[in-house]
Amino acid sequence: MHRVETVVVGAGVVGLAVARALAQAGREVLVLDSADDIGTGVSARSSEVIHAGLYYAPGSLKAALCVAGKAQLYAYCNAHAVGHRRCGKLLVAADESEWAQLERIRDTAAENGVMDLQALTQSEATDLEPALRCAGAMRSPSTGIVDSHGLMLAYLGELEDAGGVFARACRVARAEVTAAGFRVRIAGEAEPLHCRELINAAGLGAIPLARQIDGVPADTVPDAYFAKGQYFRCSARTPFSQLIYPVPQPGGLGIHLTLDLDGQARFGPDVHWVTVPEYGVDPATAPDFEAAIRRYWPALPEGSLRPDYAGVRPKIVGPGETAADFQIAGPTHHGVRGYVGLYGIESPGLTASLAIAAHVEDVLRD
Repeated sequence: MHRVETVVVGAGVVGLAVARALAQAGREVLVLDSADDIGTGVSARSSEVIHAGLYYAPGSLKAALCVAGKAQLYAYCNAHAVGHRRCGKLLVAADESEWAQLERIRDTAAENGVMDLQALTQSEATDLEPALRCAGAMRSPSTGIVDSHGLMLAYLGELEDAGGVFARACRVARAEVTAAGFRVRIAGEAEPLHCRELINAAGLGAIPLARQIDGVPADTVPDAYFAKGQYFRCSARTPFSQLIYPVPQPGGLGIHLTLDLDGQARFGPDVHWVTVPEYGVDPATAPDFEAAIRRYWPALPEGSLRPDYAGVRPKIVGPGETAADFQIAGPTHHGVRGYVGLYGIESPGLTASLAIAAHVEDVLRD
């Protein structure tokens, strides 16, 4: 296929959601990824949480797309038998000094249209989770968990049912804006690929790729930063039925407890700013995790944490800067008809994936 209507670069959860939506809208869609399978990058290394929309600045894309995407995602999972559970989460104040921060989060959530947060006293919280230690909590009943790989397989299946194609092990080396659209050069291929629309959903590689597109103004592409987060698993049984989150920390949401669909707990992520993505988990950081976890679970057994995996978030601001919004850059932003760059698509990108896809359709109509 050397000529196609729409190319989507990146077969993670967002790229597949976008490709599915465009194919179902009648476009001829080709998805390219440098890996040998779908979802091997950012999408493979998340907490798999369906976020409620509590933290994000009112009026931001993160807030709007998370809240809309959450409802769409629950409906989609129910309709397509994708594994998920609306387990809820407790956002806890470790002491009285943190309660004001929880109240600010509740106010932000309400501005975002999330009205179901429930304020709990210490005794009400421990009635729900007897092993928990806190001064109080906010319960988010609409937070949940999802089988992210199962979700991506569902998106891929519907993409292919609509006539779309996924091409694995195809790394885009560079591209050029042409009068008819784009000329895309794939590493190792002699013939370029021509398309009318180019969607850059390459995750950690989105900004480097954008800088390799001749014709996209460099000053419209943000700088790239990488925030690595490590996860540990617990070898002991974890006595919690819902997710447990501390108050947010700079760069992330703190070392929280999440559950998978089998009820196994994992803790993380921490935040380490790195210059290039790398995925090692340092066992020497276990004591830092233990100290953070014992603020809300004092009975964590000594020496029970085991290194699990690490993920890297694609950031567009650096350490110490105010958290950035999603940047979904279309023609009104950079002046290139048919190009959409998705930059800084970190959490809650999984939750928002269906809403992001609909937003990209709107941006292409600009």
